Amino acid sequence: MSKEIKLPEIADNVTTAVVLEILVSQGDTVEADDILAEMESDKASFELPSEVAGVVKEVKVSEGDEVKVGQVMFVIDEEAAGSDKKEKKEEPEKKEEKAEKKEDSKDQQEEDTSEQKEEESSEKDEQSQEKQSAPAASFVAEEPAKSASHVAASPAVRRLAREIGVDLTRVKGSGPADRVTEEDVKAFAKQLIQQKSASAGGGIADDFQLPDFSKYGEIRREKMDTIRKLTAKAMSGSWQNIPHVFQFDKADVTELEKFRKDYSKYVEKKGAKLTVTAILLKLSAVALKTFPKFNASVDMNNEEIIFKDYVNIGVAVDTERGLIVPVIRDVDKKSITELSVELNELAEKARTKKIKPDDLQGANFTISNLGGIGGTNFTPIVNRPAVAILGVSRSQMEPVWMDGEFQPRMMLPLSLSYDHRVIDGADGARFLRWLCEAMQNPLVTMF
Repeated sequence: MSKEIKLPEIADNVTTAVVLEILVSQGDTVEADDILAEMESDKASFELPSEVAGVVKEVKVSEGDEVKVGQVMFVIDEEAAGSDKKEKKEEPEKKEEKAEKKEDSKDQQEEDTSEQKEEESSEKDEQSQEKQSAPAASFVAEEPAKSASHVAASPAVRRLAREIGVDLTRVKGSGPADRVTEEDVKAFAKQLIQQKSASAGGGIADDFQLPDFSKYGEIRREKMDTIRKLTAKAMSGSWQNIPHVFQFDKADVTELEKFRKDYSKYVEKKGAKLTVTAILLKLSAVALKTFPKFNASVDMNNEEIIFKDYVNIGVAVDTERGLIVPVIRDVDKKSITELSVELNELAEKARTKKIKPDDLQGANFTISNLGGIGGTNFTPIVNRPAVAILGVSRSQMEPVWMDGEFQPRMMLPLSLSYDHRVIDGADGARFLRWLCEAMQNPLVTMF
């Protein structure tokens, strides 16, 4: 009896995963729960175990493949499990002979798979080119064989084309004798905008033509890894669709630093470290409750704002594989000590590739702290579907005019990026100022 091993449900809104490494080959004997492959989806790595004991009959995927949920990846022959145990008693010579055959079979399989992938890739490229050229065919002439002055169009149509930047030689007229109408020009312009938007939002490629850098010296090319591709795609989509506003302020954290140092040993006994980020988590949760627009998402399709009654906050973690944003749920219901412990655990999982897809889902707001590296300010990009993100830079001692004299105070630069479709400038200023005052006197969050 054969058992199909499929890619299981991973997390909400996660429909695919990439094969990082295949750990078995055709003919291998496996036990139940043995790891067949290492996968990665939405910046999270996870292992795919075998559901049964048996012999690997088929390996239907290759490393680097993008696999859909429910897709068959391996076929395990359960009946071969018993007979395989007998094979273990064979003489060493027979084992070596079988190993050689198995290696030959594996090489042949890899060669066949490679040829198949090349054929599929070629077919996909042809289909993609056909799809891209098809929509434009309705409005675009095949070749601009004539100048704009020879295009049949009225003065009003020519003026419209000039105003919106449309090349009339590329527009196919729908009027009598191929005369170009206003509707043709508008339809052509709309088609170009849609094609450009689809290219920007659906992938990470752009239409900028790179020069031949090898003319100037030696170069080397490296493929983007999964993390970088996902980050590039997500950030491009956010930047293209969200009208960003950036707000800056400084928080006087002199007293907060004293508090943090005084209570750091207490938190260390719980197995964590009391950091500014952990404190900011708690204060931000209160701020999001106080300013509900920052704890929302935009639904432009239905022209609605979705307000959330729960508070989930993502924290950007710098790892060897790139930036990963684990999410701490129900921040408003947890103490600073609990948040410190959970933050430490999630950061460790992110750095050791043990983070799960569910750990990266559902953030309403994000905190990105670069203070450990340096810098005075930066402008982080809002991570959709959230509407705001807080950037934290390095604190430093500065002279501040207080009580009729300059006094040395520890000042922390904060940067707030937000979605102007939902949040106005005054709201952004109030939110950040409230957060600065809360850091200056954390007790204000209790009243």
